[in-house]
Amino acid sequence: MTDLTSLTLAEARKGLADKTFTSLELTDAHLSAIEKARVLNAFVLETPDQARNMAREADANIARGEVGPLAGIPLGIKDLFATKGVRTTACSKILGNFVPTYESTVTSQLWRDGAVMLGKLNNDEFAMGSANETSCFGPVGNPWRREGSNTTLVPGGSSGGSASAVAALLCMGATATDTGGSIRQPAAFTATVGIKPTYGRCSRWGIVAFASSLDQAGPIARSVRDAAMLLRSMAGHDPKDTTSVDIAVPDYEAAIGKSVKGMKIGIPREYRLDGMPAEIEKLWEAGAQWLKAAGAELVEVSLPHTKYALPAYYIVAPAEASSNLARYDGVRYGLREPAKNITELYENTRASGFGAEVRRRVMIGTYVLSAGYYDAYYLRAQKVRTLIKKDFEDCFAKGVNAILTPATPSAAFGIGEKGGADPVEMYLNDIFTVTVNMAGLPGIAVPSGKDSQGLPLGLQLIGRPFEEETLFSLGEVIEQAAGRFTPARWW
Repeated sequence: MTDLTSLTLAEARKGLADKTFTSLELTDAHLSAIEKARVLNAFVLETPDQARNMAREADANIARGEVGPLAGIPLGIKDLFATKGVRTTACSKILGNFVPTYESTVTSQLWRDGAVMLGKLNNDEFAMGSANETSCFGPVGNPWRREGSNTTLVPGGSSGGSASAVAALLCMGATATDTGGSIRQPAAFTATVGIKPTYGRCSRWGIVAFASSLDQAGPIARSVRDAAMLLRSMAGHDPKDTTSVDIAVPDYEAAIGKSVKGMKIGIPREYRLDGMPAEIEKLWEAGAQWLKAAGAELVEVSLPHTKYALPAYYIVAPAEASSNLARYDGVRYGLREPAKNITELYENTRASGFGAEVRRRVMIGTYVLSAGYYDAYYLRAQKVRTLIKKDFEDCFAKGVNAILTPATPSAAFGIGEKGGADPVEMYLNDIFTVTVNMAGLPGIAVPSGKDSQGLPLGLQLIGRPFEEETLFSLGEVIEQAAGRFTPARWW
């Protein structure tokens, strides 16, 4: 029998339906793989007993003919999603051993459809980071390595545990969140597929908040088809989330293999950065030609406010973070440090519980929201955000169906190589992704090639609001042309 962990989600679904193997066998194979890959630090909590119980239940349902869309499929859950009765920490000391008494909407829909939970995945603390180095559980290792090197690389962030686990074949797919590129950047760094849906497509209820107007849940998977299958279960209206949009969720999987003939693909001139590696430029051109060969039409477009996106993002996101993280005060749940009075309790708990990057962003956010600076920074950033959104609207009004860009400005880098002395160096990793969050649009990252050191690179497709199907159709064209990549096993 083929190694069960090497199957795609779609192949596993067929095997389960054909009774070639059971969900329990599939789950055990992944639990065994997780045990052997602990050096990657992708999982912060393994739940083998719960996984096996869920797998047995899935097998019983399959035997009765009650087959949900994800029946028996083992998944990993980013530690930002509340899981009832299972520790959820956002990878921060401040949440301590917090065990929710409720289930996030997204994960409850995955369990409704028959999926199996293998455990909780590592992420940057409160999703603040581009390398998965800010987690209180330590950094995550990328299963990919440079050719001829033993240096452990970052998997990207903040959903580094999700991307690493999927790439290393530890789970068949994973939940993730994207505030400024936290699904698409790690997907590009690990040769996995990651989609950030349109803002409002997936419920944010039960997900630990970072920046509420930017956060959006989505899947990381091994193929475009697998990502489509996962998103169909994750998406949908939720009355508990006022930003959730009440429109029908289409059958995303049906978009796979659809013709892209006649589609207009925008190539934004502003994404041609000074000093961009020639490999990224070459890959971008190759992706454009693959889409053209499939019948799409390439048009140059302009997104003039792109250059302001990163600074505007790093005002809006920390401002919302400083507000959202005010609830961690040591009074109601999580960490509580000893103190003589309430002010000291707040100070001691927050100083001890928050890591350096989180403290930095909370302080920036508090500063830009303060009375003397609100208009100069926060209000101005929101005006820039409106202009960024309008740039995309103008492109789509001219008949453009999707926009093709690089996903990242480089391949994965070594742990500790960036951002030590200058945090802005790390923030620049989000340069191609933050515009999508600022405009609330859907974006997908698809593995597209390798650099000269054998590391994976990805391309990004940006779509019109709620037209994720278009991204799946176009993404599959790129996937078919580029092929699929898996890392050489070293762990």
